[in-house]
Amino acid sequence: MVTEDSSREVWLRQARSYLRNADPVLARLIDDRPDFDLAEARLDNPFGLVLPMDLFGALLFQITGQQLSIPATRRTLARIEALFGGHLPSATELLGVDPAHLRAAGLSWRKIGTLRDLAGRLSDGRLDPTVLSSPPDDELVAQLIAIPGIGPWTVQGALLLLGREDVVVPGDLRVRKAVQAAYRLDHLPTQQEVLAIADKWRPYRSLATSYLFSATFAQAKTPPAAQRKT
Repeated sequence: MVTEDSSREVWLRQARSYLRNADPVLARLIDDRPDFDLAEARLDNPFGLVLPMDLFGALLFQITGQQLSIPATRRTLARIEALFGGHLPSATELLGVDPAHLRAAGLSWRKIGTLRDLAGRLSDGRLDPTVLSSPPDDELVAQLIAIPGIGPWTVQGALLLLGREDVVVPGDLRVRKAVQAAYRLDHLPTQQEVLAIADKWRPYRSLATSYLFSATFAQAKTPPAAQRKT
């Protein structure tokens, strides 16, 4: 009997094999962590939080983190979770709370306006989350960036969180730094340079991006003395 787990493992083997053959840098990262999975990256993430699996939650996560460091994003998300009883809110829940409470949690008024606009569109049917789960990535990006305060970086990051298979986030500073470190570049790559490098990863850019980001995160967690021994 074919199970979801077994079909996922087949997909992972195919993806790893493809990426290993397509890019020697990724081959080294894959050989270092041959059992790595996107699910592992979701659990072992620098935010120390359970990452959302729904469209509104993923976009809330991304909007909160706009122009913030990882520690600042983590603190703000934790305060938002505390405001809603230990979880990130649904669109309806967010609309039901006084915006001043969201401001006290650390969100700027601009981000609050963006989230309330998004929540309103999801609640009144202007955006249907079930329909939004099916379009190609480019079409979904085009629909969501029509909302003021949501740009390509926000949507691409949300798609990566939601498990889309061929997503890269070239505008994310952390991704650019991960590419710089892995490819030993003498400069921080531009978004176009990241896209050019990532083109060989298609159609598995999400897994490749997660390998790079996870490798950088794992290195950051390793004590300096341990790093010197390797």
